Amino acid sequence: MSDKPSSKPAGVYAAVLTPLTRKLDVNSEPLIAHCRWLLQNGCDGLAPLGTTGEANSLSVRQRLTIIETLATSGLPTNRMIAGAGSCALADAVEVASAVAAAGCAGALMLPPFYYKKPTEDGLFAFFAEVIERVGDPRLRIYLYHFPQLSTVPITPTLIQRLMTTYPRNVVGLKDSSGDWSNTANLIKEFPGFSVFSGSEEFLLANLKAGGAGCISAGANVNAFLAQAVYQAYLSGAETNGPQQALTGARLVLEGYPLQAGLKQVVSAITGDPDWLNILPPNRPLSDTQARELLSRLRALPQMQPLLGRKAA
Repeated sequence: MSDKPSSKPAGVYAAVLTPLTRKLDVNSEPLIAHCRWLLQNGCDGLAPLGTTGEANSLSVRQRLTIIETLATSGLPTNRMIAGAGSCALADAVEVASAVAAAGCAGALMLPPFYYKKPTEDGLFAFFAEVIERVGDPRLRIYLYHFPQLSTVPITPTLIQRLMTTYPRNVVGLKDSSGDWSNTANLIKEFPGFSVFSGSEEFLLANLKAGGAGCISAGANVNAFLAQAVYQAYLSGAETNGPQQALTGARLVLEGYPLQAGLKQVVSAITGDPDWLNILPPNRPLSDTQARELLSRLRALPQMQPLLGRKAA
């Protein structure tokens, strides 16, 4: 465990899948193994307990168990931005406190999303209460803008209020809207604010615009391609080819339910059928979908090295 947060997370972060037992409990051993594999195969950091990790289908106890598991595993928590969002203020405070105490680089926080069309004052009050109640100077919040699922957007005016009031605590944002113009505008409007794209499809554009990188579901299986883009960008090498290869893999994955599809691919990589377990209401891919997804990925030259061997 690290008690020292990373000063500036950047690059390729995987929105980490949560492996489950057949009884749909968190399966700690493959979680640790997958996180280690991700860091060895292209990820600069990890983002557990997000949408891809089915966090909103997990109890607070289960989320706290995952944080403790990762913090005591020897994995570098200062390379983690862990999900802490919740509709309930007390739950958000409890999870965010655990994230900060574990030495994570950040806490990724959805807005409270059950009550629709909340006022900006109400949203500001929620995040302010979390920060004040946690009361830990190590807490670094990355706001989570995902209006398609949350229906509650993170607006520029809300960002400005939070940054002005809590400049040491509110440090970045993940934009999963899929709207590149929104991401680009935020990067331009808030220099120094760490804006991550929620899809690796926008990784190169994000970096060129001055953003922090990507926190993406696809990085569970294509981080090596994303890292090639990042390294090409940093070195000044040709970037369009690597980004096209990365985008091609992402577009195949997007043709299927993302959590189920990614678990299907990880199951194929590891040879572990338990990776197919998923919490309702999400369901595993059908046999037809599974065969089609793996066939389409294996047809991509850039994915053949990965799908031809098991994860170590």
